[in-house]
This record gives sequence, structure tokens and C-alpha cells, in this order.
Amino acid sequence: MEDKEYLIVTDENGQEIECEIVMTFTSDEFNKSYVVYQIKDDESGEYYAASYRPEDGDEGMLGEIEDDAEWDLIEEVLESFLEEAESEHSHETEAEQE
Repeated sequence: MEDKEYLIVTDENGQEIECEIVMTFTSDEFNKSYVVYQIKDDESGEYYAASYRPEDGDEGMLGEIEDDAEWDLIEEVLESFLEEAESEHSHETEAEQE
């Protein structure tokens, strides 16, 4: 089992919220890097996304995504990622049962 990575997001009220990183990827089309995350211990299953600059390291700022085309790309990449993860999980489960 792989280690989970986390990031701290500060909301509009200055509250720090611990979030689990689901995935990161870079888009050549938009020349940006993106992080998809979920709020730790939140049972809603809602995903959030933001752009970021990898060169900023651990202290980087997250950028808001306002472009519908960017949202479409993020949703497409996330769906593919989740489908692949589910497929890998079912293969692991099948192997364990044998």
C-alpha cells in the first residue's frame, strides 16, 4: 500500500484544512500543473482541483481554475485515473482470492 500525500489549504476565513492529494498532472495544452485533492476525513467524496507551480516546492500557492475548458480537462483526466485505479484494485483483489 502506498503512502498518502497531504497538503494544507487555507480557506477564505483563514482556516487551515488538511487535504489528501488524489493525483497531480501537467497539461501541455494549458501549460499548467494541476493537483486534485479531497478534504481529509470528509465523507462527501467531493473532489477539488487547483493549478500550481511545481517549482514553488512545498510552499507554493494554489491557483483557482476559472476556465471551463480546464475543468473539462481535469474531469477527463480524473475519470481516467479513477477508472485505472479501480481496474488495478480489482486485479489485485482477484489475485488475492486465487
